[in-house]
Amino acid sequence: MNQKRQILIYSLVFTIMVLWGINIVILKVLVTELPPATMTAFRVMLAGITTMTILILSRSIRKMTGYEWKYMLLGMVFGVILHHALLAISLTMIEASNAALILALVPLTTAVMAVIFLGEKLTPARILGILIALAGVFFIQGESFKNFNFSLGEILIFISMFTQALSFIFIKKVTMTLSPTQTTAMMFLTGSIGLVIVSFIVEPGGISKMFSAEPYVYLLFVLSGIIVTGFGYIVYNSAIKEIGAGQTVIFNNFVPFFGVIFSMIFLNETISSSQIAGFVLVVIGVLFGTGYIELMWRKRNRKNDF
Repeated sequence: MNQKRQILIYSLVFTIMVLWGINIVILKVLVTELPPATMTAFRVMLAGITTMTILILSRSIRKMTGYEWKYMLLGMVFGVILHHALLAISLTMIEASNAALILALVPLTTAVMAVIFLGEKLTPARILGILIALAGVFFIQGESFKNFNFSLGEILIFISMFTQALSFIFIKKVTMTLSPTQTTAMMFLTGSIGLVIVSFIVEPGGISKMFSAEPYVYLLFVLSGIIVTGFGYIVYNSAIKEIGAGQTVIFNNFVPFFGVIFSMIFLNETISSSQIAGFVLVVIGVLFGTGYIELMWRKRNRKNDF
């Protein structure tokens, strides 16, 4: 891959990270103005229609095997229905900045899940990373170790983060044979149907309440569904194919950073010095826990050998 193409890919992925960071703020506004479960269902459906349309226009859709359906549906249940529903509900209870900081644990949790379910090696550096990240969570959550106490909203965002990380394990299995774009499109479309059913149960009459907000809310809704989620995941999945999952996942550390920044700018939320310290610890823990530091160290040693 030439340098110009690599720079272009890095720039696109970085842009998506900025959009995903501001999407946390957008979701906070949407769940405040619209019924959370119903809004989430139709936002994910909009993303699914977007990705499927692109898939059809590019003529890259094909019939799926039973193996692919199995792991796609598992990824859909955990990564679409549970993750997005719990994320929307939790944002009605806690600040967007706090949610962003907790979501910073997604790469690390995914690495731990890979050790458990995919048999990846748990090295001393990864164990150190896990411990550092957990220390960061304590600082993010409660200002100090003495004040450590989870609220319901924080518990829900942790579960949401965990289900998304678990879904990546199933996604990794299905994308071994199926394109990431088709996997994403099918997950969004089938998952949105499940979310609609959930919304009927938890929010009776939610659809009628979807049409009572100000015009700017629907602009944010379309932006989140089509651009941030639909196109965002297409770019992200394409980057995984071009530069690999290891390099791409490192960019995810920018999401909570921009989530916090935009929460402070647009929602007037505040962040304490201990939360900043906690975020730094989480990022350091992620770099060690995902094996990124070890990978960079091995590459450096190989260059020195020559």
